[in-house]
Amino acid sequence: MRTPVISNVREVNFDGLVGPTHNYSGLAVGNVASMSHGGLESNPKEGALQGLLKMKSLMEAGYAQGVLPPQQRPDIGALRDLGFSGSNHDVLARAAADAPQLLRAVCSASSMWTANAGTVTPSIDAPDRRVHFTPANLQSSFHRFLEPQTTGRVLQAIFHSEQHFAHHPALPATPAFSDEGAANHTRLCGEYGEPGVHLFVYGRQAFGDVRSGEREPARYPARQTLEASQAVARQHGLVASQTVFAQQHPDAIDAGVFHNDVIAVGNGPVLLYHEMAFLDEEGTLNELRRKMTTPLIPVRVPVEAVSLEDAVASYLFNSQLLSNPDGTMTLVVPSECQEREAVWRTVQDYLLAGNNPISDVVVKDVKQSMRNGGGPACLRLRVALSEAERAALTGRVLLTNDLYEDLTAWVNRHYRDRLAPDDLADPQLAEESLSALDELTQLLQIGSVYPFQLG
Repeated sequence: MRTPVISNVREVNFDGLVGPTHNYSGLAVGNVASMSHGGLESNPKEGALQGLLKMKSLMEAGYAQGVLPPQQRPDIGALRDLGFSGSNHDVLARAAADAPQLLRAVCSASSMWTANAGTVTPSIDAPDRRVHFTPANLQSSFHRFLEPQTTGRVLQAIFHSEQHFAHHPALPATPAFSDEGAANHTRLCGEYGEPGVHLFVYGRQAFGDVRSGEREPARYPARQTLEASQAVARQHGLVASQTVFAQQHPDAIDAGVFHNDVIAVGNGPVLLYHEMAFLDEEGTLNELRRKMTTPLIPVRVPVEAVSLEDAVASYLFNSQLLSNPDGTMTLVVPSECQEREAVWRTVQDYLLAGNNPISDVVVKDVKQSMRNGGGPACLRLRVALSEAERAALTGRVLLTNDLYEDLTAWVNRHYRDRLAPDDLADPQLAEESLSALDELTQLLQIGSVYPFQLG
């Protein structure tokens, strides 16, 4: 029996707000941009305002835009768990003296990249007709491993109605179930309210016999396992006819493609991808074609047009691909794409002039995020919601002009315009951050979600 289409479904992009402790500590192994900018001075205020401006411009263009708050940073509780004691001032001072890399980790503003917040299945694809959420465990790196508990509370606070939303625990935080969320997951479909096929991309297999022809990267770690992707699919009630599991090309990972969304982006029936995105390109596309009810529209960029180096430097594939009412699509790219001749030529002469739905390219400046390795697609978690599900959201989280003005004023009140790694030991920064976050939860009307608010 054919699943009925749900009407009035819109994709809402929930962008993460850049946090007050946004800094360049070079924590992410395998993320070339993050490693190359480690130690430089950041501008948290500029980063937050750049993100908000991107959200506002998309809202004004007619796209549904949501907001997710940053994490509590510095995470002094994590430092206490690791043996540092005394007052907050003492804990920060001792960590700065004895374990500066730990201090940098607990101050990371990496939750801005909400593509890693979790994996989402829309209600049309779930057997219980609810929207399903699983926070990513992010166990591959300590600074991101600190996020899932607060992420889960935030998601449950906003998507609170049990009638419409279902929440699952993060997977066990072990290497076998390493999960990086929606950065390695793409849903392909016709209209958003039609049944879709979920493409899960992994870097390695943890258990059992490795699939024929598979191999692991040699230089950088693979952050997503097949077993994690399969477990999330089971949590959400997805079956074999709704899923495709594909291995990311290990050579791409070794070139700095730490997540699939750095080398491929999908929307509706379109899959825009680099030739080196998948180890088994032909097999992946063929399986998608067999399982999709709407014809797949693959848009392949060959390595002769854009090298892996250019793909990583420009984040062409870490762009947002958005549907327009007339059936066309808009590609939102970082300004770095204009700075690489081969990339910009490909955008103009191949993507826009090609036989595909991409009709417009919009350039956005998100340099504060890009220097830490996150482009437009990293900054958002995609959630397809029906009209009833949108009405069931809790809080003031869908962007309006009023909310934009309030958030901009909030950033200007609380954020610093420069932050060096050595500044992270400043106890005043911790106090500033807590004060800002406490006000933010009131502004967004989401209740108490942070550890310091919960006692």
